Amino acid sequence: MMPADLETDAHRLRQAMAKDLTEVGALADPAWRAAVENVPRHVFVPGFYLPADARDGQGLTAWEPVTAELDYGRWLTAAYSDTTLITQFDGDEPDWRAPTTRHGGAPSSSSTLPSLVVRMWADADVREGHTVLEIGTGTGYSTALACERLGSANLTSVEVDPRRLEQAARSLYGSEYTPTLAVADGLYGYWPEASFDRIVAACSFRSVPPALLAQTRPGGKILLTLSGWLYGYARVLLTVGADGTAEGDLLGGTVSFMSARTHAPPAFGNPAHWAAGLPETARLARHAPERITAATEEAFHLRFLAQCAVPDTQMVTVGNNVHLVDVVTGSAATLSPGEGQWEVREGGPTRLWERIERVLSAYDEAGRPGPETFTLHVHDTGQHLRHPYLPVLPLPRP
Repeated sequence: MMPADLETDAHRLRQAMAKDLTEVGALADPAWRAAVENVPRHVFVPGFYLPADARDGQGLTAWEPVTAELDYGRWLTAAYSDTTLITQFDGDEPDWRAPTTRHGGAPSSSSTLPSLVVRMWADADVREGHTVLEIGTGTGYSTALACERLGSANLTSVEVDPRRLEQAARSLYGSEYTPTLAVADGLYGYWPEASFDRIVAACSFRSVPPALLAQTRPGGKILLTLSGWLYGYARVLLTVGADGTAEGDLLGGTVSFMSARTHAPPAFGNPAHWAAGLPETARLARHAPERITAATEEAFHLRFLAQCAVPDTQMVTVGNNVHLVDVVTGSAATLSPGEGQWEVREGGPTRLWERIERVLSAYDEAGRPGPETFTLHVHDTGQHLRHPYLPVLPLPRP
């Protein structure tokens, strides 16, 4: 049973969150600040998971369920924090009446941190009167902010998971927001409501889905996150031309979103099986794997560029070794730390780490350019990332 003063507590925390986001520059637009002040985020997250302070006995993250019934204060405080709240793992919908601790698992739905939600809507240059498609309704909180700011009439939101959409619909309609909602795979947009002035995706794609270009009016814009099987990410704001092509620059920052479920990486088996088939002879690596794995903004950017060079490759670290596996071509590589330098063994039709090294070397020779200096071109013959001083990098075929 909810406390009698829930609405009072929620209002106070909501105003405090809006104030904090304004002070750090995340709510520069007064209209978006008003939306954050008015939308009750707690309604959209009746239950979520937070990580425990320590890992479990197997070294996995222990995810503790948080609801008002379990811990009212922790639940409401987290709901009004600038934090992403995980609401689902591995596509399994929790029973929030009797939730249990999760051990490990891949998050498959969440309520994105409010500052990023607002940033996405602002970066897409969404304005009053625009018809908008949101891909990835999730909990519905982002949808509610857009309805509050723009009105419900011109907003369509699609979600691939029917159980997630059912919960979001209850929260939205219960809060008197009435956008068009549909269970649909965002890879194909939503033809019944097309065409759109803006399309904004709250999930990531390996390449730009052609259906989104076809459903955007000439001059309209698409904001989406590009990702891949190396978990490299980049955001792009595309402007669609009258001929159906699109072009736009990458945006700065280190934003990541869950992959669209149809673009998720495949299982690749046991890395030891792949490594066993590699030649015994190793060479010295020209670049260490830390170039793309370090917790830095540059490494975040470089991992996306490396991913463009080997789009079907996955990476896993086992002990001190870094394994690269390509289930499409059967290629593989293993990097092992040597005396002050990494060694690499490669096999299969594609030399995976060699391809990545070429990109890293070209990047260094070009002066280490940031993401804002790259432009994505989308046309009938493919999707290509271009930079004045670097080789053209293709994205996977849609």
